[in-house]
Amino acid sequence: MPGSESHTDSRRRPSDDSFTGTVIRIWREKCQPYAADYIGLAIIVPIWICLQLFIFTEPFHRMFALDDRRIQYPHAETEHVPVTWLLIYAGLFPFIILLIWSFAFFKPHKTHVTLLGFGINLLVTLFVTDVIKNAVGRPRPDLIARCQPKPGTPEHELIAYLACTNPNHHVLHDGWRSFPSGHSSFAFSGLGYLSFFLLSQFSILHPRAGLYRTLVAFSPFLGAALIAISRLEDYRHDVFDVVVGSVLGLSISFGVWRRWFPALSSRTCAEPYDAI
Repeated sequence: MPGSESHTDSRRRPSDDSFTGTVIRIWREKCQPYAADYIGLAIIVPIWICLQLFIFTEPFHRMFALDDRRIQYPHAETEHVPVTWLLIYAGLFPFIILLIWSFAFFKPHKTHVTLLGFGINLLVTLFVTDVIKNAVGRPRPDLIARCQPKPGTPEHELIAYLACTNPNHHVLHDGWRSFPSGHSSFAFSGLGYLSFFLLSQFSILHPRAGLYRTLVAFSPFLGAALIAISRLEDYRHDVFDVVVGSVLGLSISFGVWRRWFPALSSRTCAEPYDAI
C-alpha cells in the first residue's frame, strides 16, 4: 500500500542519514580528495620494505685507504641518540603533540590533513634517505675501526671491503652509509613538520604573536639540530653528511606542510586550504 511504503521509507531514512549517509558524506567530502595520497602510501610502503629486505642488505662499497685520516675515528659502541630514541623524539613525540592539539581544537578535517601529512612526510624522508645512502656508499668517519682490516693490508693503496675481517654484518656494512645522515634527515623531518605546524597555528609572522609562542614554535627545530649534532659527536658522520641530511629532512617537511597549508604570511595560515 502507498501509505505503508511511505511509512517504511520514513523509518529507513533517519537510519541512512545518521549512519550510512554520514559515512558516505564524510568519505566524499574529506577522504576521497586524498585518495591519491593513500594510494601513494600503499605503493611506497611495500616498495620501501622490499628494498630493505632484499636490495639494501648491503650498500655500495666505495674503495678506501687505511691512511685516510678522515675515516680513522674510533667506533662508538653507545650512541648519544640510538635509533629507538630517534623514533621517539622525532616520530612519536610530534605525533602525540599533533594528536593532543587535535583533541583540544577538534576539527576533523584539519586533524585528518595534519596527521596524513605527517605520515607522508616521514615515509618520504625515510625512502629518499635510504635510497641515497645505499646508492652512494660513502664511508663513515669510523670505517677503519669497523673494518678491522687483515694484517698486512697495504696502507697507501685503495682497498675494497673484502679486506675487512669484522664478523658483524650490520656493523661492517653500515660503515658505508654515511651520506646523508639518516638521523639528521628524520629529525628535521618529524620535528621540522611539528615546528611548521606550530608556526602556522601561532600565526608567528603576524603582529602580537608573542615571544613565548615564537620560542615554543621554534623549539622542535632546536631539538632536531641537537640530534643532528650528536652524530658528529659519535663520529658516525662528518659535517657535510649532517648538513645535507638536515636540509633534506627540512625540505621534505616544508614541502609536505605547504602542500596543504598556506604560507605563514597568510592570515589563514592556521587552516588547511580546503577548510578556508
